[in-house]
Amino acid sequence: MTNLAKQRRIAATILKVGEGRVWIDPEATDDVAEAITREDIRGLIEEGVIKKKPKRGVSRGRARIRAMKRALGRRRGYGSRKGTKNARMKRKRQWIIRIRALRRRLKELRAEGVIDKSTYRRLYTRAKGGDIRSVARLEGLIRHEEGEIE
Repeated sequence: MTNLAKQRRIAATILKVGEGRVWIDPEATDDVAEAITREDIRGLIEEGVIKKKPKRGVSRGRARIRAMKRALGRRRGYGSRKGTKNARMKRKRQWIIRIRALRRRLKELRAEGVIDKSTYRRLYTRAKGGDIRSVARLEGLIRHEEGEIE
């Protein structure tokens, strides 16, 4: 095996990369060994005997796997949390999600005829006041007041 350190160094300066990113064709080592000037090296680069290796990046594969696990609800335990409960999801955002769900369910129940207008209005105002904390609680209340829900 011939020593091509000088040729590699010259090629690196011409290609404007580090020596580690210079690829020399193993079949043409004799031609490269004969190249002693910059002009010779430039010729070999044009021929494709010497090439610039692509830049190595950081793989996103592990990050994608982690994101998929998080989407399934994994990796979200106490040890992974940094912010407070309120920092992770603001109270206002929690309220918006909850009230929208309650109002949607109330409208469905009114449309189905499970509750009448007056019951709807009473429950709507209770939801607005923060008295009903979830859809399950709402349905429990209706069951308790008017008998079994469909």
